[in-house]
Amino acid sequence: MRNFQERVAVVTGAASGIGRATAVALAKKGCHIAISDVNAEGLAETSTTIRALNRKCFSQTVDVSEKTQMVDFAAAVEAQLGPAAILVNNAGVSVGESFEEHSLEDFEWIVGINFWGVIYGCKFFLPQLRKNEEAHIVNLSSVFGLMGVPLQTSYCATKFAVRGFSEALWTELSEHNIGVTSVHPAGVKTNIARSARISNLERAQLGVDLIDRVGVKPEYAAARIVRAIERNQMRLLVSRDSYIIDQAKRWLPVLTQKIARRSYQRMLRST
Repeated sequence: MRNFQERVAVVTGAASGIGRATAVALAKKGCHIAISDVNAEGLAETSTTIRALNRKCFSQTVDVSEKTQMVDFAAAVEAQLGPAAILVNNAGVSVGESFEEHSLEDFEWIVGINFWGVIYGCKFFLPQLRKNEEAHIVNLSSVFGLMGVPLQTSYCATKFAVRGFSEALWTELSEHNIGVTSVHPAGVKTNIARSARISNLERAQLGVDLIDRVGVKPEYAAARIVRAIERNQMRLLVSRDSYIIDQAKRWLPVLTQKIARRSYQRMLRST
């Protein structure tokens, strides 16, 4: 996209983390912002930050896995701010269990948010995007949408799905001057690891500690996302770790999975 001034940008999962940072970054570029999340308190904090930048902000508590709520959110955004020109489907959750231990209820929960939330966002905001001379969709996948890892079967399933969906959508919408970017972060210092559904508390803390130690800040990811919108990138690898995993899977796909298996086996022996 060439022009952000006075455009309407929609960001889901904007109460914290990448969602909040991206909403603020887009506001600094001149966009008016519509945000949603299930966390009303965090959503209010994001709204305050955006309004302090002299940008309009519409916020609504929304569960992205609920179709009727997403229909209502899209309608409310257009009524309050006008048709959206940028859509960032960021809302996401995680479950850290082996497939054998993973409940079907948790599988349905994560698919509803991570995948159906993206589908609903694209479906219900697309008519608004088409009203602009140029528009852009950003869908948050993950490095786990590039590589399958143990204890993340459901998360990988949703993030691979988002990647494939985004690539197909990019092809379909290119003739309508609507860009689509699939984003693949590695470790980012957000709340997703802390809020993940994991029964093994020791294992959960290991994940939190790793991200706190090596993860990048949400603001770094947000800056890369805004640049990807400007450049109309189809795929964004957010950090060095993302590039390493992507290259490893391209050139040594089987060996990469064997390394992941060995790491998993070592972790099981140590916990």
